[in-house]
Amino acid sequence: MRSPRITSVRTRDARYPLRPGEGSDSVHSDPVYSYAVTELHTDSDHVGIGLAFTLGIGNDLVCRAIDVLAEAVDGREIEQLMAEYGAVSRRIADHPQMRWLGPHKGVVHLALASITNACFDLWAKTREAPLWRLLVDLEPDAILGTLDLSYLEDVLDADSAAAMLADTRQGLGARDERAGEGYPGYDTSIGWFDFTDEDVSRRTARSVEEGFTAVKLKVGSPDGERDVRRAEMVREIIGPDALFMLDVNQQWTLPQAIDMCERLASVSPYWVEEPTHPDDVAAHRRLAEAIAPIRVAAGEHVPHRILFKNFLAAGGMQVCQVDCTRVAGVSEFIVVSLLARKFGAPVFPHVGDMGQIHQHLVLYNHIALGHERLFLEYIPHLRERFTHPAQVSGGCYATPTEPGSSSDLIPTE
Repeated sequence: MRSPRITSVRTRDARYPLRPGEGSDSVHSDPVYSYAVTELHTDSDHVGIGLAFTLGIGNDLVCRAIDVLAEAVDGREIEQLMAEYGAVSRRIADHPQMRWLGPHKGVVHLALASITNACFDLWAKTREAPLWRLLVDLEPDAILGTLDLSYLEDVLDADSAAAMLADTRQGLGARDERAGEGYPGYDTSIGWFDFTDEDVSRRTARSVEEGFTAVKLKVGSPDGERDVRRAEMVREIIGPDALFMLDVNQQWTLPQAIDMCERLASVSPYWVEEPTHPDDVAAHRRLAEAIAPIRVAAGEHVPHRILFKNFLAAGGMQVCQVDCTRVAGVSEFIVVSLLARKFGAPVFPHVGDMGQIHQHLVLYNHIALGHERLFLEYIPHLRERFTHPAQVSGGCYATPTEPGSSSDLIPTE
């Protein structure tokens, strides 16, 4: 029986202003949470929805890039397309003219992320399964067919990836039985940079009351004492046993990072996130050596698998924060998850999708790839914008049950 065929590709520039202070960090002020949306319409009732995340201005540029790059999937039957999606993804990434604008980063790679995520969403919908269930049930060869492993042959070629996918199926049944328990979350919304101390205190207390056992605070102030004061305040509220993460959003130089991590060590941070420029592998490695056992987290602005390989191999990333709305979608996310598994790094995705797609991917990581069941970032500011918003209660994501990747947005007038 023929599978649904993609008959047209449309884009949507979706922008959502936030309330004052929300989403702010030490570098990015006044954000407008935005999605460059790919819509894959078919000759059936199914529509695939894919998201790439931006902060507003420039979102239209990603949509324009989608219009060009999506020609590679238009007219394809979804089952045939996904059987060779790794090769298709590579052809899109290596578009003979658009590639010059990256390569494999920036606007063109964000466009590929949106296209890829739409393909996976459509695939899951046509199979009438939540994305996590579709991925878990796929045989290793089928997963391998969706992956682009180019430029990774020195650490992860097709044979070694196939072996990893087969090996990690050991114990899958036992892990699968726990899928109904959902997935723990950590609360980022307590500590946006522009919140007052009173806001942070009130929101942190509320988060604890709601059942969260892990929270994150934005740091990187010009006045380091402000960071120390606010961090000590949060630690006092959450108690000594909760996990506490600090997010710098790239503000510090390496000397500043070493100094501030020493000053903040008293609050026992579980990790320090994006401490300096996101391309500086050497600086992350030197910082990791200087502040151990505090972990260095990175990945929100790491655009592709090759740079993840370098970070992981160099020891500059103890926490992998790959985001499927920045790398080339679900496909490259899985590649990075395999790299992280190989190098022994846990995966805590950054949720540019507000946790909608990633609630599926962390379940896949745990059940099928054997990653530890850890925490997924929770940012609630766009919940009312989604048809099937992530359900979080008692500090835990409920397991999604609707077909697809939970990416459908409520239409706006």
